[in-house]
Amino acid sequence: MKQLDPALQAHLDDGTTTLAWCWRITRADGVAFGFTDHDRVLVFDGAEFEPESGFAASEIRAGSNLSVDAQDAEGVLSSDRITETDILDGRWDSAEVEVWRVNWADTGQRVLMRRGAIGQIRRGRLAFVAEVRSLAHLLGQTVGRSFQAGCDAALGDARCGIDLEDPAYKGSGTVIDLLRDRAFTASGLGGFEAGWFAFGTIEWTSGANAGRRAEVLGHDVTDGVAILTLLEAPVRDLKEGDAFTIRAGCDKRIETCSAKFANVANFRGFPHIPGQDTILRYASRDGGHEGGVL
Repeated sequence: MKQLDPALQAHLDDGTTTLAWCWRITRADGVAFGFTDHDRVLVFDGAEFEPESGFAASEIRAGSNLSVDAQDAEGVLSSDRITETDILDGRWDSAEVEVWRVNWADTGQRVLMRRGAIGQIRRGRLAFVAEVRSLAHLLGQTVGRSFQAGCDAALGDARCGIDLEDPAYKGSGTVIDLLRDRAFTASGLGGFEAGWFAFGTIEWTSGANAGRRAEVLGHDVTDGVAILTLLEAPVRDLKEGDAFTIRAGCDKRIETCSAKFANVANFRGFPHIPGQDTILRYASRDGGHEGGVL
């Protein structure tokens, strides 16, 4: 049960109310936005909640069980605050959401109704609809390790122990020439052998994609010039001269862990578990079923 401010409770008891909904959305990059269904700007907690944003919300769907409560937030793609490019670029994915009920005549009278995160985003020709999930969606996330041959640690995390800031695993370069929408030649990486940055990450430090990070699918070298292929084409076009920082990748095999990183002691997989072919074996007298290693 929520504890209301006495002034807000008195306002509600009066019967004639001046209430509005306000939403504060904080993206993963730290940029915060405020929206309201009122017809003028509201200000509280150091944030401005804008009415002319093309942003509206549906009723809140809630249940008494552990299912995820949800609310749909709809916005116009032509809004200056919410652009189609930012949505496609993933800048709104998993953004934190606060939903407030506010007395627009006195914004000091307000109550935080719920917290959540942006879930599925559906895009149309002129608008988008974003699902606002309650914190209960965290209960649906898988927690624990996977019993698999490959390593389940992220390269460079505490379980892995590799320092990706080491110059041996990190490089800087610039785009020389675009080959395709997600492939380009790059300077500054002549000291690294082919495949070194495959399955790694690239972080753009200049250009239209500055601050964005992407996965590297392939790393080839031709005549001493690096050719990088990204897993997905950037939403914003790459340009010649765009600068980046790139870090080594790992294919999660124990052979790579040993040869490339000398880090077998921290390998987080089970390389000796039987493969899929094991379940297809059948009983025979070939001497292969004596309890030894297959």
